[in-house]
Amino acid sequence: MKHVFVHFSIFEYLKTKEMSSAELNGIKLDMIDWINKLSDADLIQFLDGLRISRAQNDWWEELPVAQKKQILAGLKDADEGKVMDSKLFWKNLNNA
Repeated sequence: MKHVFVHFSIFEYLKTKEMSSAELNGIKLDMIDWINKLSDADLIQFLDGLRISRAQNDWWEELPVAQKKQILAGLKDADEGKVMDSKLFWKNLNNA
């Protein structure tokens, strides 16, 4: 099985979608209601971490150029189908 990499986050998608103020406010109210009903501590912590991470600088911008090049090369390889099945990878690694 080949792995598919998603090149953009849901946040990038939402940035491209035009929404009116009324739509955004409706979504925010729905989210507030949903969050108020949550009891799953792990999910609450995840959402809080997401909130904090979005308030901070974008991690991509903080990466050294060399690391960005390596990541982009890996994404290009994936787009071109230059990938290895994970079972084959682990089999080869265990036999090395």
